[in-house]
Amino acid sequence: MNKLKRTEMFQRFQAANPAPKTELEYASDFELLAAVLLSAQATDKGVNLATRKLFAVANTPAAMATLGIEGIESYIKTIGLYKSKAKHLYETSVILRDQYAGVVPQSREALE
Repeated sequence: MNKLKRTEMFQRFQAANPAPKTELEYASDFELLAAVLLSAQATDKGVNLATRKLFAVANTPAAMATLGIEGIESYIKTIGLYKSKAKHLYETSVILRDQYAGVVPQSREALE
């Protein structure tokens, strides 16, 4: 699909739903990033059940990094691929803490 077709497609999406919402529960950019990371191959309902408990104890990159991989795993075991997801969430949290002062970058390039 070329750029023109992609642009047209997203313009149609925006016209049909100018303010799209997610079913994922979050209260900050970091919580949204974490929930999206955990949502691969999982339902939003399942992610919400796990993140309600997880975010109650770790809702910032610094707090998440402090939990460590095993600590994160203990909260997200009910989500498929939880070992891999815990590792990636931990690594993402460390990068955000150390390189971005705990703030989720707003550019796609920085996020990647």
